[in-house]
Amino acid sequence: MAGKRVLVVDDEKLIVKGIRFSLEQDNMEVDCAYDGEEALEMAHNKEYDIILLDVMLPKLTGFEVCQQIREFSNVPVIMLTAKGDDMDKILGLEYGADDYITKPFNILEVKARIKAILRRMEPKKTSAENGGILESGDLKLDRDGRRAYIQGKENGLTAKEFEVLELLMLNPDKVYSRENLLKLVWGTDYPGDVRTVDVHIRRLREKIELSPSEPRYVHTKWGVGYYFNDKLSHGQNA
Repeated sequence: MAGKRVLVVDDEKLIVKGIRFSLEQDNMEVDCAYDGEEALEMAHNKEYDIILLDVMLPKLTGFEVCQQIREFSNVPVIMLTAKGDDMDKILGLEYGADDYITKPFNILEVKARIKAILRRMEPKKTSAENGGILESGDLKLDRDGRRAYIQGKENGLTAKEFEVLELLMLNPDKVYSRENLLKLVWGTDYPGDVRTVDVHIRRLREKIELSPSEPRYVHTKWGVGYYFNDKLSHGQNA
């Protein structure tokens, strides 16, 4: 993970100092911001590999910062929250965060989450059987570039939205339970619950479906889970 650029945003300078020191031990390049406006400006002016973003910030909240970052970047965002409040976690995901960590946290957990997300962001080696492009109808997934397109237009998926769609497209018609998706995409040690999956599926549909309430690609099998099927191409209903 050497050379990766990380932006750490928190108004508690001791926390920032501790995170910065620990990440720099792994040869990461760390920038720091202490309020929402400063964070947004830095995210605009420099490309980062990942952003650690506290929820409770002066000037702009972490939610507002994340929402505005999503207007111009798909950089992975991990929200830091002092609250064990589930609503904060769900809100963070709604605004486009990829993950969240509740304070007080162990710095080793922070580093493990960062490394897990960065590993997933690295281009995958593709073979003849699982080539770098997946296509179905108007939907195209560039696995090497980690981009998704609808009718030739990029639709700005976050890292986790991309991974969910990639898994479903690689296994059409296979129904994945929410628990299974959580384990496969977020990892077995992820402390969140299955609502995380529901939020990401809804956001994914809003980006790739013409009518999210009547999806063409990502379908729900009620009481079981989610699956991929281009029903227009196959002439069948979800």
